[in-house]
Amino acid sequence: MPRFEVLRSAVHGRGVFALQHLSAGETLIEYAGEVISMQEAIRRHPHDPNDPDHTFYFHIDDAHVIDALHGGNDARWINHSCRPNCEPDEVKGRIVIKALRPIWPGEELTFDYDLFSDEPMTDALKARYACRCGAKKCRGTLLGVTA
Repeated sequence: MPRFEVLRSAVHGRGVFALQHLSAGETLIEYAGEVISMQEAIRRHPHDPNDPDHTFYFHIDDAHVIDALHGGNDARWINHSCRPNCEPDEVKGRIVIKALRPIWPGEELTFDYDLFSDEPMTDALKARYACRCGAKKCRGTLLGVTA
């Protein structure tokens, strides 16, 4: 029986929703896709010229990125939250998504994207990466606090 499914999300576009109870600490899914160099990610950017800030990239380290547009799975649809119920974890060079707490059927899976930018932090940059998570202590942006 599947543990989650991709549905329309109130947070943004599509999202991943639990179909059954998921336990805290449980590994839920690998963030799959083609592992490429940072230079190749920059060359491929943007995935969608009409929405250049939306990608399926997952930054592994300064030299490697997972491009889930190519070979990706349902994990690419997990949305951001400033109060997430999941977190990414590196295990033997792979990125997996783990539950931070119990997740109930019907609940959307989320993790903190903690995005970074080489651009100076400005209100305009924060607005480009506006957060729609709805958390009480939402920071208003998908950018990390150290961005």
